[in-house]
Amino acid sequence: MGYWGIAILFVTVMVGGALGFFVKEANTSKLKLVLSFGGAYIFGISVLHLMPEIFGTGIPRIGLWVIGGFFLQLILEQFSQGVEHAHIHAHKNASGRFAIQIMIGLCLHAFLEGIPLGGGNEFHIGHDHPEIMGNYTNALLWGIVLHKIPAAFALVLVLIGSGFSKKLVWLCLIAFAIMSPLGAFLGVQTDWFHGSGSIYILAVVLGSFIHIATTILFEVENKGHHSISWPKLIAIIIGIALAILTIF
Repeated sequence: MGYWGIAILFVTVMVGGALGFFVKEANTSKLKLVLSFGGAYIFGISVLHLMPEIFGTGIPRIGLWVIGGFFLQLILEQFSQGVEHAHIHAHKNASGRFAIQIMIGLCLHAFLEGIPLGGGNEFHIGHDHPEIMGNYTNALLWGIVLHKIPAAFALVLVLIGSGFSKKLVWLCLIAFAIMSPLGAFLGVQTDWFHGSGSIYILAVVLGSFIHIATTILFEVENKGHHSISWPKLIAIIIGIALAILTIF
C-alpha cells in the first residue's frame, strides 16, 4: 500500500467524523443502509479474498487465529460498545470515562486491521501476479474504509454527547484516523510481518471482519421478525456485487 492508501485511510475517517459535527441526530434508517452495504462488502471480500489467502498458505491450524480474531472483536466491543457498527442510540449522554473506553477499543481494532496492509508477505496467492495481489490489497483497504466512516461518525456523536469540547473531539478523531496507517507502517517496518507473520495477523483481521459483517447483516429491523426491508436487501446485494467485481 502506497501513500495514496494511507491518505485514503486518514481522510475518509476525518470526513466521516466531521459529519458528526453537522448533525443533531443520526438518521437511523439511512445509516442502516450504509452499514448494510459496508457489511455486505466486508463479508464479500472476506470470502473472496481473505479466506483463500489465509487457508491457501497451508499453515497448520491457521483457523484458530481466525477464531481468535472473532473473539478478540467480542472483547474489543466490551470497550467500544458496538460503535464500529454505528450503535449510537445506546450511548447518548455517556460519561467521559465511558467515551474514552470506546476510543481505546476502536483504536486497538483500527491498529490491528491496518497491519496487513503493510505486511506484503511472501504467501500471497497473487505473488506471481501483481495485479491479483493489488486487487487483494485494494479490497482489504476499501473494506476497512467502509466500516471506518460510520464508526468515525458514531464516535464523534458519542464524544459530543459526553460533553467533550470540540477541540478535544477533533484530537480524538485524529488519533483514531492515524491508527490504521500506523498499523500499516508497522507492517512495513517489522520483518516478522514480511513472512508468515502477516498471515497470522490477517487471520485475526478476518475473524474480526466476520464478526463485524455478520453482526451488521443479521441485525433485523423489526424485533421478533426474521425479515429485512427491501432497501436494506438491495444495499446488501450491491455490497456483495461490488466485492465480486474486485476479483476480476
